[in-house]
Amino acid sequence: MELIAKLAILADAAKYDASCASSGAGGRNARDSRTGKGMGSTESMGICHSYTPDGRCISLLKILLTNFCLFECSYCVNRSSSGVPRARLSVDEVVQLTLDFYRRNYIEGLFLSSGIIQSPDYTMEQVIEVARRLREQHDFRGYIHLKTIPDADPLLIEAAGRYADRISINVELPTATGLKQLAPEKDWQGIRRTMQRIRTHRDSTMARLQQDRRDGQRIHNLRPRSRRDQSLQQRLALPAGQSTQMIVGADTADDRTILTTAADLYQRFDMRRVYYSAFSPIPDASSRLPLQPAPLLREHRLYQADWLMRFYGYDSGELVAPASPTGDGMLDLDVDPKLAWALRNPDFFPVDINRASRDALLRVPGIGPRNADRIVEMRRQIRLRLADLRKLRVPVQRCEAFIVAHGSVRPPPVVLPQSRATQLSLF
Repeated sequence: MELIAKLAILADAAKYDASCASSGAGGRNARDSRTGKGMGSTESMGICHSYTPDGRCISLLKILLTNFCLFECSYCVNRSSSGVPRARLSVDEVVQLTLDFYRRNYIEGLFLSSGIIQSPDYTMEQVIEVARRLREQHDFRGYIHLKTIPDADPLLIEAAGRYADRISINVELPTATGLKQLAPEKDWQGIRRTMQRIRTHRDSTMARLQQDRRDGQRIHNLRPRSRRDQSLQQRLALPAGQSTQMIVGADTADDRTILTTAADLYQRFDMRRVYYSAFSPIPDASSRLPLQPAPLLREHRLYQADWLMRFYGYDSGELVAPASPTGDGMLDLDVDPKLAWALRNPDFFPVDINRASRDALLRVPGIGPRNADRIVEMRRQIRLRLADLRKLRVPVQRCEAFIVAHGSVRPPPVVLPQSRATQLSLF
């Protein structure tokens, strides 16, 4: 099979893995249609887009080493019984593709995953070998994200951390029961043991690096022979940590269960990011899977709730309405989780923006961490009014029902209609 045909199959197969945050970036083409000039592209096959912590959008080559797989996961389009076209790239081909795309300014890094072939250890060895050659033989300094195999030898997981900026292992489903039902070959506890090994390895490496810096010694007391050796040793810290992914809607788990599992992953394994992927029906699907796709709005609400847990100080149990005869353990699709919490807790409001703590300000709909910090800093000089909030570009219309400012009168509380709003006709 020609390389371009392999790339088309394996890039398409990799699109279901959401654990490197993808986003669209249209509007630019590799070559101008009139002059035939230009360098780089954002829309070639296999290219996805990920955001860095400082907001930059970078392009990654996102492919599978192979979509052959020994496992029979009901929700996976690449399961062993699936009739999809199959392909496999060699280690040399993946390395060459990465370098060629990088030299042409198409990408800034690599996201590499794979189906399970021969054995978990063999598959993991192949994935690591790609990263090793890029780093050691070609001195590749770009971003590398490797998907690890849960049942692989712990030494292989540790080796992956030497060459990758981030490694990830998908938890797949939010409960052990769901995983056993839909992916019987995968071990719920084994996945968590691997996550713990990744955290332990990263924590111990970071501790050694800090100690070496304090003592003024080289990493592991070895004198690097070259800049390349020093760079590889510094990468032992796995700077981007680990991430994971959960499929939403493939089993019966509600949003409360999903968020509880995510909170546990963040706390126990120092997870950098949990990604949520709305289930979509696949060809020749198992009868155990739902016939309809999960609403994309549900996925969106889970991401919003996840953001509130990570940056706003919310607990997972606060974000879903308490259990009741009418409660179903799901996030409200009509309003975002922060506003929903505010409407369920009217006794918490109004919040005095001139006296409230930063944590209390973060509970106000429309006020985020940056504006909360600005408010705390600015009120040291003056008594803040609503006009001052407008100068800070705070969405006053959204938050004024929940705050009290200097010289303001609190408006009536916000009450949402019980029925879902519908779009009116233009005619």
